[in-house]
Amino acid sequence: MRGLIWFRRDLRTLDNTALIDAIRAVSDSQDDNQGLLALFVVTPEQWQEHHLSPMQADLIRLRLLTLSTELKALNISLAVETVDNFSNCPSLITEVCQRFDIEQVFANAEYELNETTRDAQVEEALTEHDVAFTLCSDKCVFTPGSLLNKQGSYCKVFTPFKKTWLQRFSVEQSVVHKPKSLDVNSLYDQGLEYKGDLTYPTVDSAQWHNNTKDVIAELRRFAIERASDYQQDRDFPALDGTSLLSPYLAIGMLSVRQCIARLLNGRHPEQLNEGEQTWLSELIWREFYQHLIYFEPKLCKGRSFVLWSDNLHWQGENEHLEKWQRGETGYPIIDAAMKQLYQTGWMHNRLRMVVASFLTKDLLLDWHDGEAYFMSQLVDGDFAANNGGWQWSASTGCDAQPYFRIFNPISQGQKFDPDGSFVKQWLPELKAVPTKYVHSPWLWADFPSLDYPDPIVDHKQQREKALQMYKDAKASGS
Repeated sequence: MRGLIWFRRDLRTLDNTALIDAIRAVSDSQDDNQGLLALFVVTPEQWQEHHLSPMQADLIRLRLLTLSTELKALNISLAVETVDNFSNCPSLITEVCQRFDIEQVFANAEYELNETTRDAQVEEALTEHDVAFTLCSDKCVFTPGSLLNKQGSYCKVFTPFKKTWLQRFSVEQSVVHKPKSLDVNSLYDQGLEYKGDLTYPTVDSAQWHNNTKDVIAELRRFAIERASDYQQDRDFPALDGTSLLSPYLAIGMLSVRQCIARLLNGRHPEQLNEGEQTWLSELIWREFYQHLIYFEPKLCKGRSFVLWSDNLHWQGENEHLEKWQRGETGYPIIDAAMKQLYQTGWMHNRLRMVVASFLTKDLLLDWHDGEAYFMSQLVDGDFAANNGGWQWSASTGCDAQPYFRIFNPISQGQKFDPDGSFVKQWLPELKAVPTKYVHSPWLWADFPSLDYPDPIVDHKQQREKALQMYKDAKASGS
């Protein structure tokens, strides 16, 4: 049998369900004309529509080079083809299958609306040519749709979802599977050699790993050295307290099973300490958002989870959006976080919530603007997680709480960057400001001498406006 493994956001050979199933199917076939070809499809227009960041594009580019090497060790060659968008995928996949006499295509399921539509169209096209299309469950520990509450419905709030997840989980579900090498592959020399061109703008991602060995070493180091203190360190951006593994999860260089297996190290979840359990919760949050977009495709259409919040009347100014993006709001913790995002393609998780709250509830700007900007910058951009995080912060998502989920940018800085070390790292113009004033420098006597702006809004006043804005939207009904 001749097979095709279609890679998407699962750029790994280790613990890749579709790859392992494809290798098994080809190896078990009695056909003398065996072979397996790997394919990745570049879709520049679709990526642009989805706001794929140039840094993540570069990480994908470099990862494809190392993935090609890893596949060669399994006697599988990698072809990289380019079409404009997802609508061109059915004809491309069909043409590749005809060119190489492919009998079955394997891929790991994706759950965003555009992706599920694409896969349905590909399956229809392949069926017309007698080619089987097999979608595997790989992205989550529990396939979206498989975790339901006692009423037979999906969990709309995280806490019951996590409870159900933990009740159903068994250590066997975190077993990491290794692919076997193909003994014979008549397709090996027929694959196209990937040269590293994505036909998409890129920004240097060299600060992030693209080699599997290095990524696994980072995972191991975090699990051993920092996971135990994750609960107490993760909120302080100046500390090395987070895993920094999100870019690799986002493009599938790591599987969630690899993360959980390394964290558990043979234990059950209840045996983890508080820090380790908190990181496990973060991984479960990731799954929660995948399940939400599976059940609520409206989230992929720009709709709010809570219907009445579609009636929010955003009152902010476009000039303030630009200043927020540039890190020129006059609130140091906001500006430092936005500088970090622009320069590294990554932002500390606590600060993602703070800057999102600031955009929506201080600047009174539409969360969609923040969601799109984040995706255009983040090296770890993932639609479900980004959308879920923004809707949580904007109080338009599940468990919407507009009346107390309004972060004070001054007190957040004072609490989580008490000595201002993070702020001064990204805003060197504030290095001379005494610690007492670092999060409200306008109160310092020498503030006029600084090359730093006044606050663009008054937090207290904007908070009252935000509360009224949400009250009015809710009163208008769904």
